[in-house]
Amino acid sequence: MFNWMDRFFGLQENDTTVKREMTAGLIGFFTVVYIIAVNALILSEAGMPLEAAIVATIVAAVFGCLLMGFWGNAPILLVPGMGINALFSYTMVQSMGLSWQEALAVVFVSGVIFVAVAFTRFAKMLSAAVPHSLKEAITVGLGLFLMLIGLEKGGIVERGTSSILALGSLADAHVLATVLTVIIAVVLFIRNVPGNFLITIVVGTIIAAFFGLIDFGSMNESSINATEAFAVFGALSFGNILSTTFWVAVFSLTMVLVFENIGLVHGQVAFIERPEKFSRAFQATSVSAMASGIFGTSPTVATVESAAGMTAGGRTGLTSITAGLLFLIASFFIPVIKLIPDSAIAPILIIIGFLMLQNIKNLDMKDMSESFPALLIVALIPFTYSIADGIAIGFIMYPILKIAVGRGREVSPTLYVIASLFLANFIFHYLG
Repeated sequence: MFNWMDRFFGLQENDTTVKREMTAGLIGFFTVVYIIAVNALILSEAGMPLEAAIVATIVAAVFGCLLMGFWGNAPILLVPGMGINALFSYTMVQSMGLSWQEALAVVFVSGVIFVAVAFTRFAKMLSAAVPHSLKEAITVGLGLFLMLIGLEKGGIVERGTSSILALGSLADAHVLATVLTVIIAVVLFIRNVPGNFLITIVVGTIIAAFFGLIDFGSMNESSINATEAFAVFGALSFGNILSTTFWVAVFSLTMVLVFENIGLVHGQVAFIERPEKFSRAFQATSVSAMASGIFGTSPTVATVESAAGMTAGGRTGLTSITAGLLFLIASFFIPVIKLIPDSAIAPILIIIGFLMLQNIKNLDMKDMSESFPALLIVALIPFTYSIADGIAIGFIMYPILKIAVGRGREVSPTLYVIASLFLANFIFHYLG
């Protein structure tokens, strides 16, 4: 019965079975299913209808996982990425002034460039051009940004009257619900409880309900028609494509997409000791990211939660296909997903941000020509509320410092071009 699966996915060759692969897909799904609610809520900050954002997240996850399974044949789950969704909503839309429809066009164009990189030798060229310290700094900066967003959404920090930020009031039910959920989330995570993020969302929602923060009556009004459900599908707008802002957004998003996924996919195929899968898996990741703009969401990435399925024995694309089909089933629970409050989502943002922050240990703090530009990226991404500006200033400062200390030859010609483009953008903005 399963002979065709064995032949197509190479189960014997990868020393695995159908049962093990499907179990791994189930475990992987439950570790990453939280993304449906979290990503949709972040996209709604850009002005997207929440219901449509939920549907777009599910469709992108289904497509990405199936594509990875059939084309990449790797147990890697492709879902809208954390950090990149913040870049979409808070930087491209709220900070840079693009509409969410134009931001979707940015996602599509960045995806096209990503595909061009993935299917050619440009992947190795770009990876070699950008120094390790700047790549790590982008991850750390995104982590700090996610922590800030989580703390803000949970009400733990707020805009201060005598300072930029101030501590929220524990007398506020929303803040208290967030604090209790954070404590539970951290305990579950430290104890490595399976499906800890999913449990956090469920428990956090119950706590919020206890404090009277959820309107269960809205479930009766949760039915949506096809027009509303797919309101963001194909809604991308190229009306602003000739503007500098549009291409700065494309450049910034492409940088994050390419370098984050190079690191993620390489690490994941190395984990299952199948480095030969990298090329096709990376290509699948690029096509999925491009399609995300059409589906109406921020780009998909090779999620770190894929490691859960791999640890459970997943070795082939059957794992990701199983997870993709489970995402499809999740579409029947949209009315329930809509009830999830910010206080249940904020702890997950905080923990994921913390995990990304740990990459700071990979920076060489002894060499200031490496560490200072990197730490500028780390600090300015959250402090300016702009991932693009944080990356730009770090990339400009890197070659300047290398030249200043007589080590300009260490900078690749490609990085000089990238830094010059970022600098030119700042000059154009200054000149109006």
